[in-house]
Amino acid sequence: MVIYGVYIVSKSGGLIFNYDHNSPKIETEKTFSYPLDIKLQYENKKVIVEFGQRDGIHVGHVLYAINGIPVVGRQMDDGRDVFEVLDNKDNYPINIKFGRPKMTTNEKIFLASMFYPLFAIASQLSPEPKSSGIEVLEADTFKLHCFQTLTGVKMMVVADPNQVGIDILLKRIYEIYADFALKNPFYSLEMPIRCELFDVNLKTVLEQVEKSGISAM
Repeated sequence: MVIYGVYIVSKSGGLIFNYDHNSPKIETEKTFSYPLDIKLQYENKKVIVEFGQRDGIHVGHVLYAINGIPVVGRQMDDGRDVFEVLDNKDNYPINIKFGRPKMTTNEKIFLASMFYPLFAIASQLSPEPKSSGIEVLEADTFKLHCFQTLTGVKMMVVADPNQVGIDILLKRIYEIYADFALKNPFYSLEMPIRCELFDVNLKTVLEQVEKSGISAM
């Protein structure tokens, strides 16, 4: 079983916990000749591909390294500016590594806040009363499974689309949340979960599930 991540959203729509468990690392490294046929742009403190996707390099991918030298922001680790290096014909042929951008904590918080109204809209659109809202959101490369507790807290798991039994895993995560977060005298409702025992037990369950399946829980 492949679990990509676990998210917990409070009843007011705030992200109170997230854990990236097994996110695939997508990187593409290629040697280019002059002039560079991919257009890059500096945006949100990252150099990203704006136009010209090819050979596994897609629009939105981030520049990770040039000639093996890591890139942070628009600067290489040796202090040189990325765009000055790429604009200099003498530096070619040049090896460039691109990869899928990593989500920041702020981006995850924003996405959690977007899921909250979608869940509410789905509940209201139901022709039957007392709809459970969104239980599964399916894409071609993943499925997002959601379990809402009686108090409105949402447990979400992002997993491989072919995996089954995630509903059992969600309820097990809820049990861990109840045992190690809610029973912690230092934890306050609606606040981010920072409980070591919760983290340890969640990681243990996820590792067991990936090695032996749902029956191992």
